[in-house]
Amino acid sequence: GRCPMLGCLRVELLGWVIEPSRLAGGVFLWHFCTLIEPHSDMSVFCFTQTDLYSGALFVQVCLGWNLYLSTVLVLVVTALYTIAGGLVAVIYTDALQTLIMVIGAVTLAVKAFGEIGGYQNLEEAYLKAVPAKIIPNTTCHLPRADAMHLFRDPVSGDLPWTGMTFGLSVLATWYWCTDQVIVQRSLSAKNLNHAKAGSILASYLKMLPLVVIIMPGMISRVLYPDAVACVDPTECARVCGAEVGCSNIAYPKLVVELMPSGLRGLMIAVMMAALMSSLTSVFNSSSTLFTMDVWRKVRPDAGERELLLVGRLATVVLVAVSVVWIPILQSSSGGQLYIYIQSVTSALAPPVTAVFALAVFWRRANEQGAFWGLMVGLAAGLARLGLEFAHPTPRCGTSDERPSILRDIHYLHFAVLLCALTAVVVVGLSLLTDPPMDAAPLPGREWAFTVMGQDPWCFLGQDWGGLSSSLGHPGVLAEGHAPDPAASSAAPQGLWLM
Repeated sequence: GRCPMLGCLRVELLGWVIEPSRLAGGVFLWHFCTLIEPHSDMSVFCFTQTDLYSGALFVQVCLGWNLYLSTVLVLVVTALYTIAGGLVAVIYTDALQTLIMVIGAVTLAVKAFGEIGGYQNLEEAYLKAVPAKIIPNTTCHLPRADAMHLFRDPVSGDLPWTGMTFGLSVLATWYWCTDQVIVQRSLSAKNLNHAKAGSILASYLKMLPLVVIIMPGMISRVLYPDAVACVDPTECARVCGAEVGCSNIAYPKLVVELMPSGLRGLMIAVMMAALMSSLTSVFNSSSTLFTMDVWRKVRPDAGERELLLVGRLATVVLVAVSVVWIPILQSSSGGQLYIYIQSVTSALAPPVTAVFALAVFWRRANEQGAFWGLMVGLAAGLARLGLEFAHPTPRCGTSDERPSILRDIHYLHFAVLLCALTAVVVVGLSLLTDPPMDAAPLPGREWAFTVMGQDPWCFLGQDWGGLSSSLGHPGVLAEGHAPDPAASSAAPQGLWLM
């Protein structure tokens, strides 16, 4: 429940603080330079895996098909219009699918609450939802007593309030304010008012998941505990093909079992629309990242046709690797897809958040500090990920023999520590090296961005009057041409978060 709330705040931060500067500068393409590329590429890889697995799992539950056959189906349908239409096709389909998703999800939520007699019965019914086949002398089949609490124990809670408040804030800032999938849509706005309006609408939509997704998922466990809440490995493998648990099928199970024929078809369309919408976003972002951040450095003279072909091939390779990764994903994080996503991003996102925040709010930050801060953060995050894959969450009835860093430090707490570590490295090395130099303005009314004052940034744009004076950050921005007083008052004000 707190994840959507934090998301609302970060979407508003994107639309009202960060995006005004980007749109004022005429930036139309958002991609990362080599400095941040390893983080962005791995995050795209993570989202590709989870989107593919989610779509395939839903098709498997609804149609009873093999998981890998379902994966191929989702890939083919999604890739057809993504490769053919690019970002334009993605945005138009997103807009149409959003309406379908909201209508279908609200319909299912109303139906689900009706099955248990209303919200007032949810907590009591959920705490009694226990599967018939359990593992003796264990308690893992019992629902958590704090299931209805937003603020859970910071030590024993599965989602401690300290991690949800601070750690999730770090992840939300990274995702909603810097991730290419989100930012590219905001940059496609016709003007600043459209970008702000989009952020407001997205914030309202972000409030819906608690009522139309999370609570119906809990109701699914109430109605079908033997499937959704299974703990016996043999039973779980029979139900969903994963021995570690079947909580991932909660929502599609509710759709298949609860909805009448006509509405069931609508909800299948809704779920496939949601998954394909996310997958198309990742496809588009992956091709953009590879062609602009890698291929153009290898072949600076590559034409548009070559870049288009290379981008499509990069997407195919990414998808192939993601399909191979599905068995690892199934057994990771106790079989819970949400936990897998959050644990992976907790290891990759905090360094980017720390560097971006310092680049905006601390004028002394320089390239050396940023580079080594990201490298140290990346190394620490990958070390944690490696340990998680090597020592998965213990199954029900087995002792927890994982290393202390996994057993005693929650992944959301690790996100806070990793962000702080990166910030310390950036600040320390920036103070030990030369301060950033003011970059010389480009001829005419053009300006360029630099990474911490030295490395050329990826964009050129137009200086809209007072933009340079309002954003004049000698460590991060190259100082622009003298502003036009007549245009200065009309120029959007804000911070440029790179």
